[in-house]
Formats: sequence, C-alpha cells, structure tokens
Amino acid sequence: MQRTGAQIILETLMREGVDVVFGYPGGAIMPTYDSLLDYPVHHVLVRHEENAAFAADGFARASGKVGVCMVTSGPGATNLVTGLAGAMMDSIPVVAITGQVASYLVGTDAFQETDVTGVTLPITKHNYLVTDVAELPMVMKEAFHIARSGRPGPVLVDVCKDVQSKTTEFDYDAIQLRLPGYRPHRQTYDEQIRRAAAYINTAQRPVILAGHGIILAAAHDELRALAERGQIPIATTLLGIGSISESHPLNLRMMGMHGEAYVNEAIQNADLLIAVGMRFDDRVTGNLATYAKHADVIHIDIDPAEISKNVIANLGIVGDAKQVMAGLLPLVEPRDRAAWLSQIEVWRADTMTRDILSTTACESAPHVPFVIDAIHRATRGAQALIVTDVGQHQMWEAQYYRHERPNQLLTSGGLGAMGYGIPAAIGAQIARREDEVWVIVGDGGFQMALPELATIMQEELPVKIAVMRNGYLGMVRQWQELIHSRRYSEVAIKTPDLLKLADAYGLAGMRATRADEVNDLITEARSVPGPVLMDFVVEEEANVYPMVAPGKALNDMYRRPGAERAATGR
Repeated sequence: MQRTGAQIILETLMREGVDVVFGYPGGAIMPTYDSLLDYPVHHVLVRHEENAAFAADGFARASGKVGVCMVTSGPGATNLVTGLAGAMMDSIPVVAITGQVASYLVGTDAFQETDVTGVTLPITKHNYLVTDVAELPMVMKEAFHIARSGRPGPVLVDVCKDVQSKTTEFDYDAIQLRLPGYRPHRQTYDEQIRRAAAYINTAQRPVILAGHGIILAAAHDELRALAERGQIPIATTLLGIGSISESHPLNLRMMGMHGEAYVNEAIQNADLLIAVGMRFDDRVTGNLATYAKHADVIHIDIDPAEISKNVIANLGIVGDAKQVMAGLLPLVEPRDRAAWLSQIEVWRADTMTRDILSTTACESAPHVPFVIDAIHRATRGAQALIVTDVGQHQMWEAQYYRHERPNQLLTSGGLGAMGYGIPAAIGAQIARREDEVWVIVGDGGFQMALPELATIMQEELPVKIAVMRNGYLGMVRQWQELIHSRRYSEVAIKTPDLLKLADAYGLAGMRATRADEVNDLITEARSVPGPVLMDFVVEEEANVYPMVAPGKALNDMYRRPGAERAATGR
C-alpha cells in the first residue's frame, strides 16, 4: 500500500493499539493533524505541550499501555522536555511524535527549528530524526518496541514536515525489527537464582525492598508469595506503593526520607536486603556511608546499569522481576522469622505512640494528613485511583492513604516535577473511565497546571481535584525552616479564588476552612457526577515528619514534635 508519512504515523498508532493521543497542533505537524480527521484516534487537546507528555505518562501508568503525545516543532517540542525527563526517570513507556521543519531546511535555523533529538538525547531511551519517508515505517515500529520492552521509557520520533506529505510503501506486518545494539535483558540464570535462595534461607533479618519495577512487571502475586513463604517484611519505595496491599501484615510501607521511623530502622538493622525493581536513589538510602552496614544485598533489576550503581550488591540478577521471583519461590524455604518480625513490631509500636500525628477533627484549619485520611476513608471501598503532584502533600498522601489495589497511586518520583498531577490525572481518567480519579495538589503545582482545567471541562472528565492551599511552596518552606533557620525566601504564594475559578471553567467548586467541614465536603464532591475543584484551606506552616535530613543516616530522623496517638479508626 502507498501511504503518506502522516498516514503511516496514524496507522502505526492503530496497529499498536493506541486509541488516544495527547497533543497540540502547529505548523510542522499539520499534515499529520490533517490526516487525523480520517482515523478513529481520539485526540485530547491539552493547553500546554508539557502537559501532553505528563498526560501520556499518566495514561501509560494507569493503563499499562504506551502513552502517546504529539506536538509541533521548536517550542512545541522543547516544551515536552520536562515530561520526557520524568518518564525516563520513572521508566514510563511514552512515544512522543514531534513535527520538524522540512528536511531541506534542517540545519538552517529555519522558523521554529530546534535540534530536538540533540536536546532530548539524555532524557529519552532513544530518539529519531526522520528525513526520508521510506525510513518512517521501520522507525515507528521500532519506537513502540523500544518504549515498552526491557526497562520501559520514552522514545521521541521527530518527523520532517515534507516527510509527512510524501508517500512510500507501507506493510506493517512485513516489517522485521533489526536492532542489533538493543538487547533487553530478560534471561536469568539458574546459578544466580540458587545463590539468591541460599542468601535468603540463611538470613535472620531479611527485608524486601519493593520498587516500581514490580508494578511494571505485574509481579504483585510473586512478591506476596515470596514474602509469605519466607516471612520476609516488605518496605516499598514511593513508586513501589501498590506493589502489595498496604494492609498486608508483612508490608512495612514506605521507606526513605519521609518513611516511618520503624521502616528505616528495620532496613538499618537487616542482615539481608532483597532489592527488586528499585534504584537505591538518595531519597531511599540517606547517607550511603552509613546505609544498612550489616546487610548483604541481592539486587534484582531488568537494567544492568542499576546493579551496584549506588549500593554495591553481593549478588546482582539482571532480569524481569516477575520471572526472577517466580524462579526463586520453589527454592526459598518456609521460615518462621517471628523474632525479627517481633522486633519490628516493637519499633512500630514506638512510632505509633510517639510519631503518628493526630487526625481528630476540630474547628481549626485542617491539617493535610487529616484531609488525606478523610479521602482515604471515604474512597477505600471504591475503585479509586489517586494521582498526586509534588511536594508535602505527595509525602503525606504516601503516609496517610492506604493503597490496597495494585497500581493505585500515580506520582512523579525520580524527577519530582511540579505540575505533573492534573495532566497525569487527565491521562489516568481517560485510561480508567470507570475509576474514581482523585488528584491531590498543592498551591504551586496547581497553578503550574491550571490551564488544564479547560481540558478537563472540554473532555468532560469527572476528576476530583483536591487543592491543599497553605499559601506556601510547602516543601521548600519546610527545608528553609529546618535547614536555613526559617529564612523564608520566595516561598509565599498567592492563589486565585478557586471557587470563582471553578465557576469560570464550568466545574463544581467547594471550600473547607475548618477540619469539621472536611468530611461533608468530600461526601458532597463524590456525589457530583462531573469534575470538582475542592479548596482545602489548610494549616500554613506544617511540616512532613519524619524526615531524614540531607547527609544523615537513614534512621537519623527529625521526628514529629509533640505528636499524639492517631485517632483515625483504621
């Protein structure tokens, strides 16, 4: 069949199972947008190109498919950079299609020309500049294969404008992928599996460190079975939340900078760490010189570059988390580790007594943990999906919302990109039409993504937006308070009247200024069939505790001052 470049792009999307694209048109991508009218692909018109990448990211996380975004050249392409960097750091399969100036103008500094492949080389898994239409069919098929295989990640395809209009032969089924330099590691070795089992069977104080790779590999059942068979407690990374139900008795919950003290204490006192699909980044380890000094380390990851990159592994296994743990299970001996689990319970009890903030309702301004706990109690029996932006509210959500379903929390982890929440929630809601999608944001991140309220309105998406409005860039303010002696520099932030803003965008608007108003507001918001913008006027200068200060050991934490025992009814 003879097809134009634009038709090849769109027919590839259909053959790859893509039925939704997030984007923004412009001159260099116009031939493809013209052909879009002839294909049953739903296009979501975002209000800023950066948010097309974030929305594709949220769609990919929620659906398990490749997310796709499409924009024009120059500023359209460069506006994708933050979203692509986030997808790269969090291993999210995204294909970004960008228009480029005509092939005969490349290198002339033509209008809206940017070397986008050069710009995005460090923040994509791979990228292409297509100047010949005959190359486009192979490039498109390769892009989807690379994005989803091995360790997933973003791939960018930059297509010259004249390529989109020229024709070539197109037979998708006949395309044979030939990528001699790309060999995703999925093969594991029996000897490594046997050695790992030997470490596990002789350990007295093991801890599994569960990362995002478990969710990406859909290895939830294998993780639970391994933990139960060996009676091994599990600590999760931020992106590993949802890899096992948070009510499971072996789930210690989140580790790291804002993990609970007992979780970090368990890691620091372990004699074996079984790290699965995680990177040992600085927010997880604290000071590497003092990290888990008594522990042997088994590191299982699909990316060989991660093995011993930050923490030296006694045994590294390069492979798919699901396959490796399935291979381990028959070799791991059932064990009674009651003494170890009892010790962790002692640390947990101390934390519950001294360190869990009271969330009892009162007439004062609500504390963010109280609001998040209320959202959790209201939605815990529902098919709810939670998306967060980045900042204090993100950490409080991880601490106070109990995620029982797999892949129930979407958040920007490695890059920590403010402005992620609302566009990612758009992608998530489109991916999971039947889910009740909540996005929790702060003052700053909300205003970065404010134009996407128009996208929510236009797409008629019933997203529930909970703004935790404290008048500050909260996490930066917290660091300035604790580390810079309360020398606040450019962290106070004003926010428009959210009720008027909601009305302007055609959303239901609600506000709570007192803790005893929170539950009724959440109930009312859930009764609205469409989108809701909720303005929670929260305590201004509250801090996220516990907190490991930069350069400190993982168990050397700021604790919650004067906290009371929790009264949440959980």
